[in-house]
Amino acid sequence: MLLRDCFTPKFVQDMTASERKKAHSAMMLLAEKQFEKTIKGRLVFRGDGTCERLSQVDTASPTASQEAITTTCVIDAHEGRDVMTLDVPNAFIQTYMPEAKEGEDRVYMKITGMMVQILIDMAPEYCKYVVLENGKRVIYVRVLRAIYGMLQLSLLFYNQFQSDLEAKGFVFNLYDPCVANKVVNEKQQTIRFHVDDLMSSHMDPKVNDEFAEWLNMRYGSIQPCKIVRGKIHRYLGMTLDFSVKGKLKIRMDDYVKNMLEDFPVKFNKDSKQETPAGNDLLEAGKGKLLNAEYRQILHTTVARGLYVSKRARLDIHPTNTILASRVQEPTESD
Repeated sequence: MLLRDCFTPKFVQDMTASERKKAHSAMMLLAEKQFEKTIKGRLVFRGDGTCERLSQVDTASPTASQEAITTTCVIDAHEGRDVMTLDVPNAFIQTYMPEAKEGEDRVYMKITGMMVQILIDMAPEYCKYVVLENGKRVIYVRVLRAIYGMLQLSLLFYNQFQSDLEAKGFVFNLYDPCVANKVVNEKQQTIRFHVDDLMSSHMDPKVNDEFAEWLNMRYGSIQPCKIVRGKIHRYLGMTLDFSVKGKLKIRMDDYVKNMLEDFPVKFNKDSKQETPAGNDLLEAGKGKLLNAEYRQILHTTVARGLYVSKRARLDIHPTNTILASRVQEPTESD
């Protein structure tokens, strides 16, 4: 974040009383990435208190619909296009905050706790900006780029990336604002993006090479974009398999495996079922009502089932639909 000039320190006396009052704390989050098995650290802006100051228009951002992703991928498979998936590194903090209008407060963030010392160790010039508040050290910084946790950051990145693609000659789809097309060498290139997760396809692999090179020049100066080529891609939790000519296979085996591991009832690995439901699916539930703990487990599992059924497992959708109508008062049979 220091390398990307995401914020700049400010003396308290140079801030207005309103700006100091509205300054939100920074928070450091650590998480393990599921597939890579790596630890990811992220400094975030606690934006939960900004809801009242931002309208729904300011915080909403388009994302690619599942219908658009599935349809365009089927076209890719049918035409035999070269498919490439890309991940923009630190996408949000590569997005500039709009300048405050006259009379508006600038956006500030408070760095507190052990992060103050970490920041000073990395950038000693920050030492002179430290102030004491309730006996604790604080550094106020003015936010220059969209930082994770800010409610408006997704829209800011979308607007910036849309402008980038339009400047390269892409025309956005009328039905989905996260799908853009461009004719290159008399063939169509299609871009889909879900925030910072991108997918590009074209008959000529060199066109994808050129797009990857452009994206790296635009967003990969400090950390290169993660680029995957070939016939199998992980995209938005799905495994998209183009190995069979003319066909698209969508799988979510890891997701389903995690559902099974989290579910308290364990199943025999050798047992198989032709359909996800028994013959009595439409009959009223039998047995005792579930207690609060198991009711919550069932509710969570049904919600996760809805997610996977819309993407890769259409066969479980009827079963899930019935169970979704019973999550308020489920029985043992449910």
